[in-house]
Amino acid sequence: MLEGLARRCYRRRWVVLFAWVVILIAVNFLAQSLGDAYTNDFKLPGLESQQAQQLLKERFPERSGDSAQVVVRADNGIMDPAVQQKLDDFFKQVGGLEHVTVVMSPYQVPQQQISPGGKIAFANVLFDTTASNVPRPVIKELHDLAEAATKDGIQVELGGPVIEFAEPPETGMAEVIGLASAVFILLIAFGSVIAMGLPLLTAIFGLGVGLALVSITAHMASVPNFAPQLASMIGIGVGIDYALLIVTRFREGLHAGLEPEEAVTTSIVTSGRAVLFAGITVVISMLGMFIMGLNFVNGLAIGASLAVLIVMLAALTLLPAILGFAGRSIDKLRVPLFHRDESDIRKSFSFRWSRSVQKHPWLYAGASVALLVVLALPMFKIDLGSADAGNHPESKTTRRAYDLMSAGFGPGFNGQLILAAELPDPSKLEVLNALAARLNQTPGVVAATPPMPNKEMNAAVLTVIPATSPQDHATKNLIEDLRTNVIPDVTAGTGVKVNVGGITAAFADLATHLSKRLPYFIGAVIGLSFLLLMMVFRSLLVPLKAAVMNLFSIGAAYGVVVAVFQWGWGKEIFGIAKTGPIEPFLPMMLFAILFGLSMDYEVFLLSRVREEYLKSGDSGNSVADGLAATARVITAAAAIMIAVFLSFVFGELRTIKLFGLGLAVAIFVDATVVRMILVPSTMELLGDANWWLPKWLDKILPSISVEGPSGEGEASSVGDAKEEEEAAKKQTEKSEEKDQDKKKTDKKAQDKKDQDKKKTDEKSSDKEPPEKKSKPGGKSAKAEDSEKEDLEGGDD
Repeated sequence: MLEGLARRCYRRRWVVLFAWVVILIAVNFLAQSLGDAYTNDFKLPGLESQQAQQLLKERFPERSGDSAQVVVRADNGIMDPAVQQKLDDFFKQVGGLEHVTVVMSPYQVPQQQISPGGKIAFANVLFDTTASNVPRPVIKELHDLAEAATKDGIQVELGGPVIEFAEPPETGMAEVIGLASAVFILLIAFGSVIAMGLPLLTAIFGLGVGLALVSITAHMASVPNFAPQLASMIGIGVGIDYALLIVTRFREGLHAGLEPEEAVTTSIVTSGRAVLFAGITVVISMLGMFIMGLNFVNGLAIGASLAVLIVMLAALTLLPAILGFAGRSIDKLRVPLFHRDESDIRKSFSFRWSRSVQKHPWLYAGASVALLVVLALPMFKIDLGSADAGNHPESKTTRRAYDLMSAGFGPGFNGQLILAAELPDPSKLEVLNALAARLNQTPGVVAATPPMPNKEMNAAVLTVIPATSPQDHATKNLIEDLRTNVIPDVTAGTGVKVNVGGITAAFADLATHLSKRLPYFIGAVIGLSFLLLMMVFRSLLVPLKAAVMNLFSIGAAYGVVVAVFQWGWGKEIFGIAKTGPIEPFLPMMLFAILFGLSMDYEVFLLSRVREEYLKSGDSGNSVADGLAATARVITAAAAIMIAVFLSFVFGELRTIKLFGLGLAVAIFVDATVVRMILVPSTMELLGDANWWLPKWLDKILPSISVEGPSGEGEASSVGDAKEEEEAAKKQTEKSEEKDQDKKKTDKKAQDKKDQDKKKTDEKSSDKEPPEKKSKPGGKSAKAEDSEKEDLEGGDD
């Protein structure tokens, strides 16, 4: 199939290129026409915070939506008549915005919403829908009103869930820096400007189509607003990597004397197969996140999967067409210092390094495992939670609003808890009054408002102000204490049901929910990947080893992320304002992405090792040869990914920083410690057992070939291949024995013939005249001629 696809794309390259250009323009035009529909739908089915939200929606329609906070600082004081007049006008304008139900002005309850110093105040703006569903134009109008009111000694800033979710994430120059780094690395890898440009062109086409499809998908599914940045990060790295592998194999074919069409076909049938398998593995890892059962997680999975899928298709269809245009000119415009000939891989550093590691496998394996364990240790202290607006850059209004609230009222005012209570009858309102009194005496609570019932008197709401910030672990402990101790102690036996909700409680529930389901997700992804690798490499130990090593890489990435973002080690280097918890969905997302990407390198390397092993049957040299043959391309691919991921670390959004650093660390560890040390050392220790697979299992497993022609149609395991080699060897030995027997038989026949001839000559000599006899001790000329003829005939 791949061979036919490659030939068609090569021969009809103008059609393929035109089709990709049309698709790129069409999907981007459609995406622009539909507009932006990204949402942050953090619904948590069945969890307590979601139940609180549902009760508010049913019994308090005016409070069922999310809120925004307007934080004001006035040099002359909030109660100054001129300031009050301006702010009253401002609040009236805000109240007239679409979807705004209530504006709770600080002048209505000054004792609660005006700071002790009198210069800072806040107003709560309630919406009739969730933050993800508030239209962007409404948010823009609110921003415009705040900017217009910021003058004459009055500062107006906006915060709260509605504003935070609506702020577009910015990555700065991350994409540009990533592409520039890729250009430099590709120049080093290929030593040719034309060869360098082909992977970039392929990745740009694939990513351009992929991101547009992500935007279109947001109209049909809940896709978070940072999904495009995540898709860009993965798509650029994967797209360049896949094209790099195919272009490298194409150049090898040309250098071996193949015609361009054959070189393209060979590269797609060999490296293209590895790309196809690796891409499918990444997509499977991403789609495994559906196990978590959350809408916004599904949206992230869809976005990342689309990006990987499209860049993979570009590498398998668009790239062969572009290679057809390049042809033998691919090595033109050489860069003198970087263009090298590596035809003899056994002279390379990678081969020598691998053999060195294989001489002392226990030492190298032990040292590398110890290093990875040390890097992973901080992972065991991970604190899952949502970082608050205090982590935003100071250029954001949400950060300035957060700082003003903390300065005027304390950090807990940025993460108020909403207690939604269901009353069996109006008389039970007294229970909630007792609860409010108990809450005000609870450690960790600054204040709790009296219950506010609805008109039907069948529900009420209380607001609790924690003493600590939303991201503080103490706030999470307070939520747990309220649910398990404080509230049950007061409401037990009364029939009153109270649920703790609000955005802070929702993120705490999210962390708990994802933590519980993470093991199932990890088990499913590892299990499925294990089966795929077992089918490809016809081995039990190779996929098991790959899974364990990938877990080491991911563990190291988790550890570094915790040390930097949670503990603050080197946070200034990465532009991190302050430490905080690790986003609850990060371990899941990092695992899905990294497991897929790590499998890329594992497939690229092990497919070549297996190819060499099938040729030679030498376990040690096949590892060294495979490592040397793939070293340059995998090193370049890993360097590109690391550069791309690190470029996102220096953007503004903390979530993207987390992903960028975690991905970069894992790829670095995977391409160095794992590939260069653990793989050769462990494979040396296992020897031929690397390729062992029980015959009964071999028979029931479907066969998947990644190597291409050399592995095409191979249904047998490597062990069976060795048996075939032994059988062929025995057959050869039998043939040689038959040849030896034939030679012995021929020699005996020749000796008998010579003896008969000699007797005949002697009898003839006795009858011949004396003059025709030979001299004593000699032969007659006639006899010599006759014997010579007989010998020549015998030789024939």
